[in-house]
This record gives sequence, C-alpha cells and structure tokens, in this order.
Amino acid sequence: MDQHILLDQFNKTNTDTLMETLGIVYTEIGKDYLIGKMEVTSKIHQPFGLLHGGASIALAETLGSMLSNHILEGDDQVAVGQHMDANHVKAKRDGTVFGHATVVKKGRSSHIIKIEIKDEKDQLICYCHLTNAVIPKKYV
Repeated sequence: MDQHILLDQFNKTNTDTLMETLGIVYTEIGKDYLIGKMEVTSKIHQPFGLLHGGASIALAETLGSMLSNHILEGDDQVAVGQHMDANHVKAKRDGTVFGHATVVKKGRSSHIIKIEIKDEKDQLICYCHLTNAVIPKKYV
C-alpha cells in the first residue's frame, strides 16, 4: 500500500483520542519503522513550562504500538502496550518533537520497539523501549 494512503489511514484513527488531544501526527512509515511528530505547546507542558514527560511517553507508546500493529501478519491479533521504559534526557519548551519508532524484536507473542524522540536540531529529548504483548483480537 502507498505510504501516503497508509499514513492518512493511521492519522484518521487519532480522531477523538488522546493522540488528537496531544496533536500527534504520523509522518513517515517503512518496513520496520514509524515516525511521527508532536508540537510542544503549553497544552502539553508540566507546571514549570517544559514538555511533560507523560506527553513524551504517550508519543512513544503511540508510535510503538501503531508500528507493532502494522507489522502483525494476520488480522486476528493485536499488539498492546505491556511495559515502557523512558529516559528523559533533555528539556523542551516549544517547537516540535519527532518520534522515531524502530522494531528491535518481532516475536510471536511480543514485540520490542525502541523509540527516540528528538527535537528540530536532532537533539535527543527522550529515549524509550516499549514491549508490546501480541494477543488475540477477541480479548480487546
């Protein structure tokens, strides 16, 4: 499927969700990666005027989970977040952050995805590892 059509479909799934509230937009997809962006505004700041760590984690889990579901081979399973590790390494007040999710391990029952969140200057803001459980769709 054409990358632009697929990204459009992905972005439509954000309607009326946390992803829409945070302004997360999918921008590029490949065989084993997904890239998205999020504008850093006061709506996603913590009280000191910095990007909230929870917003960074939400971006990371969003990209990692969507990528995990994209690489599933059948439509009878879904991938759901099971464990997230995040290291917040640099503060961000405004501008845009870009998340790059990459498959580390694709197993039958779990996927490991790494997500790097960087700013416009390619400086690392947050580094994450996400483990997704692959479960039968009937349990969702």
